[in-house]
Amino acid sequence: MTYAIQAPDQINTTIDLPASKSISNRALIVRAFGGGPMPENLSDCDDTEVVIRAMTDRPEVINIHAAGTAMRFLTAYLASQPESHTITGTERMLQRPIGLLVDALRHLGADIQYVGKEGYPPLCIHGRQLDGGYIEIDGGVSSQFISALLMAAPMMTHGIEMRLTGEIISRPYIDLTLCVMRDYGALADWTRHDTITVQPHRYQQRDYLIENDWSAASYWYEVMALMQDGQNEIRLTGLTDGSKQGDSAVRYMFSMLGVKTTFADTDPNVPTTITLNRSFIHTPRMTYDFVNQPDLTQTLVVTCALLNIPFHFTGLSTLRIKETDRIEALKNEMLKLGYVLHDANDSELYWDGERVTPMENPVINTYNDHRMAMAFAPAAIRIPGLRIDDPDVVTKSYPQFWRHMRHAGFTLTPTP
Repeated sequence: MTYAIQAPDQINTTIDLPASKSISNRALIVRAFGGGPMPENLSDCDDTEVVIRAMTDRPEVINIHAAGTAMRFLTAYLASQPESHTITGTERMLQRPIGLLVDALRHLGADIQYVGKEGYPPLCIHGRQLDGGYIEIDGGVSSQFISALLMAAPMMTHGIEMRLTGEIISRPYIDLTLCVMRDYGALADWTRHDTITVQPHRYQQRDYLIENDWSAASYWYEVMALMQDGQNEIRLTGLTDGSKQGDSAVRYMFSMLGVKTTFADTDPNVPTTITLNRSFIHTPRMTYDFVNQPDLTQTLVVTCALLNIPFHFTGLSTLRIKETDRIEALKNEMLKLGYVLHDANDSELYWDGERVTPMENPVINTYNDHRMAMAFAPAAIRIPGLRIDDPDVVTKSYPQFWRHMRHAGFTLTPTP
């Protein structure tokens, strides 16, 4: 099935954003170590549901489907529990490397075996008390590997002293992990620019409220940027000015594209409603290093191209191993719309204004990637009737996305 999308002429709407998947999954893991009440305002997305099921049902074989966060976080969690489990996922998940995390956990005392191909899921995990201690890990690997180790560290006999070598990518996600850990009483912090120390110390039980999702907000920033007159307003709920979510940087990125953000409350730590308006004054060219916000790349690529703003984006090394190869997916689907993108060094994507004749009645392939669907959907503002294939893929992170699009005035017509 596909959705053919028609955009409204004007938008004036309030969107009740979903809870942050990133915070939800971290809080669930930390809470599982320490006990206590379930966090409030948990995300209802697929990635969070699989973590909840794994924690609640404790099956011998845990299928996390396409949830990369769950695969990494649960591997470290299960390795430190006195049980045995096999953890597996979709065909694509079994192609996503996990060897660096497994090697690190083995170094810290874990008993983990590969069921199939070396370095990849499925994994057979025989949980036990982990020793911890000093470890070095490449700072250029997925931050989820690092976060998984950190969250398990307070339960290790000696805690962890972790030195990150080379370039450290997605540092805000590491900081978010440390923030959630400290909220639950962990003694964890950077002790040097490249070293994190976590003391052996039990997590505390507490009530915990999850902030709404800045990643989900990014698609509404895109909608605002692409609307063609100034009489539009979008209000987004449950966000904080002082958010620890790395993707909160979206408000600064889109300020360069003419979207203004106004917070309804002056307390930076209290969730509130933000209002988006359009100024139509934007940068003539955009250069940005996405090393700390790789999940925003698709949104900015589509937005800049449709606004005819050439761009050069770097820091994209992790995009090759996401739900799909996002660099190739972007090149393929933007070409359907008439935009010729180029990549370089496995970590850069750029558009210099090169155009070709667009495909008639294009259908955007989503590649089983939720962010492809959501990043391309607002493009219907400039390309009426644009079709999105496999629209249900959005349930991975934002199950209510299409309902919210309708609420904002978009018409979604299912087609075979």
